Amino acid sequence: MIEVDGTKIQVRGSLVKIARLDGEKFLFAADPERMIQTLRNRRQRIDLFTFIQRATETSPKYSYPMEWDNLAALSISSFDYWWNQQLGFKARNKAKQAQKKGVEIREVPFSDDLVKGIWEIYNETPVRQGRKFPHYGKDLETVRREEATYLDESIFVGAFLGEKLVGFIKILIDRDGNQAGLLNIVSLIAERDKAPTNALVAAAVKACASRGLSLLTYSNFSYGKKQRDSLSDFKERNAFQRIDVPRYYVPLTALGHAALRLKLHHRLADRIPEFASERLREFRDAWYKRRFPSIGEAS
Repeated sequence: MIEVDGTKIQVRGSLVKIARLDGEKFLFAADPERMIQTLRNRRQRIDLFTFIQRATETSPKYSYPMEWDNLAALSISSFDYWWNQQLGFKARNKAKQAQKKGVEIREVPFSDDLVKGIWEIYNETPVRQGRKFPHYGKDLETVRREEATYLDESIFVGAFLGEKLVGFIKILIDRDGNQAGLLNIVSLIAERDKAPTNALVAAAVKACASRGLSLLTYSNFSYGKKQRDSLSDFKERNAFQRIDVPRYYVPLTALGHAALRLKLHHRLADRIPEFASERLREFRDAWYKRRFPSIGEAS
């Protein structure tokens, strides 16, 4: 992790080192041209810098090499309008179901109790939505450190059964003060019948509306060549729409230019045809279910 003009930058990759904003899709580059020049002048080798435009900026603004990316975005005028006009019938009933089954939703401060509750949720199951869950197995201090990022721009909302945290959401407000992003939203699989995640999405919309934020993003609408899955269906039921936005790849070295030309900036998985990727996902799901028979609905 490096810092440029007060903005944290991640640098990843072994052969091709690619830099991007820490928290991209939630935080955006105010002056990318200045950032690019600063990165070029660093002693540390960085081959490519990539960044995206906001969901409100769908036309390319810069002349750098560009590809299309996407965000799941919800335009907010008021909570009542979202609840009555935008929200799908099934999602609205799910959010009501949470309250009927005793789930209490409230904004909470960052605290030791919150961190412990998040840690317990993260360590419930090694697999979620058919994938290895990246937070599973982390120790308490690692969870504390990761959740403590961007506290000045963050809102935490918890879903509680009594005093037990059964789900949480971290909302990150962009520095322009007009939009926010759902950085984390995770609930206990064991309490899925109480629909805490639906109630948390409703709480996120209410938190944004009360602060005058006009846009809420929920990471990507689709990933790679996979256009639809259960997560994109969940987002759509909650009135999030796919917004295509420019993603730029700026070469900073000769290797960066070559990597961009040869498309080495993409993961190997992104180059596999979708029909083959679907078969591999089915094999992976079946393997996880055999290896972790107790995960049940976790996948």
